[in-house]
Amino acid sequence: MNLLFICSENRLRSPTAEAVFSSYEGVGAIGAGTNYDAETSVSGDLIEWADIVLVMEKNHRNKVAKKYRELLKGKRSVFFAGY
Repeated sequence: MNLLFICSENRLRSPTAEAVFSSYEGVGAIGAGTNYDAETSVSGDLIEWADIVLVMEKNHRNKVAKKYRELLKGKRSVFFAGY
């Protein structure tokens, strides 16, 4: 299963989630950011790679949904409320 974790800058939250979940057998995890200055920016390739897309904030979900609406069809997405 491939998990894509999305935050703003891919400097704290999504890299931490990537590190934690990558340690599980059978799980691939990548962190990405919505900002242009993110360490790794969200891309169509990453959305296609992911089985599940997990965002840290509502605004991340909105940005990703707006830009990648077609690629997200049929994928599960999860919003981490309160993070």
